[in-house]
Amino acid sequence: MARFDIDSAYLNRFLVDLLNTPSPTGDAEYAISLVQAELNGLGVKTALTNKGALVAHLEGLGKSVSRGITAHVDTLGAMVAEVKPSGRLRLKAIGGLNWAAVESEAVTISTQAGRQVRGSLVLVNGSAHVNREALTQKRDADSMEIRLDERTQSAEETRLLGIDVGDFVAFDPRVETNPSGFIRSRFLDDKACVACILAALKTMAEGGIRAAFPTTIVISNHEEVGHGGIDGLPANLHELLVLDMGCIGGGQNGDEFHCSIGMADQSGPYDKRFSQRIRTIAERRGIDLRPDIYPFYASDGSAYSRAGGSAQIALIGPGIDTSHAYERTHIEALIDTAQMVAEFLVDEG
Repeated sequence: MARFDIDSAYLNRFLVDLLNTPSPTGDAEYAISLVQAELNGLGVKTALTNKGALVAHLEGLGKSVSRGITAHVDTLGAMVAEVKPSGRLRLKAIGGLNWAAVESEAVTISTQAGRQVRGSLVLVNGSAHVNREALTQKRDADSMEIRLDERTQSAEETRLLGIDVGDFVAFDPRVETNPSGFIRSRFLDDKACVACILAALKTMAEGGIRAAFPTTIVISNHEEVGHGGIDGLPANLHELLVLDMGCIGGGQNGDEFHCSIGMADQSGPYDKRFSQRIRTIAERRGIDLRPDIYPFYASDGSAYSRAGGSAQIALIGPGIDTSHAYERTHIEALIDTAQMVAEFLVDEG
């Protein structure tokens, strides 16, 4: 039976706050600050890396090994690639953005001067009453554009708003929680995992429970573009537990109600010994951990390995439906994931 009573109300509340804080890769400072303030409130020491990732250190009862935990707070998003003659904007995607999944979504453009300009992503010449191909046309960076909620009909008028090439664009998350326990939002990848880490640490802090070994926690800010994995982790790391979403789909073993353990992804298998130990911990504590393999997936653990990291790596995370689109999970999967984090932290190996 699981030993940790995770505060589900806190987990849900912090996750909603984090989801509502825009953080496309490259522009995640506010989300990092939100997590940092929460960690400091729990008495956890934190610092920022040169690249802006958040690093927290937990003292351990033992000193024989060094552990790490990582999750990422950056999300998919976009940048302004062109101010068009019409005054509308062409975008460059950040990360593996699914253009069809964000059509008609509201956006916020953050200008260099700090102004927030609202708009929405629409199909170029998108009226079905005018464009015979509107229903069948491929959605991509060239066929989509930002329609600004400002009176502008030229590039010059748009630039007078302060908007220019290189400005960040954040999509509205559209967070919704449900009495049945479902949480629906964009960017549950990977803010759900960050919230699970915080909920685990809160439970441990309130119970006066310390980690078994010194542990470095990194909240990375460049995972969606593939280079967040090693920033802030110590060179002598023995084990790295990566928290990222468990993907759900045809042929997959996970679901929205459980924590999954990724045994392999497109970068290859995760560490057999470490993964087996995580599964043993789950079995011992009555946590139904779902093993799975992800065919089109990579994590900060993948980036860590490519960068020369030598630690054993395992991957866990709550099952999340329709990844990189309008995602959904359930509070039961989040609680299981938070319990797994706490159990790993106190496990003596």
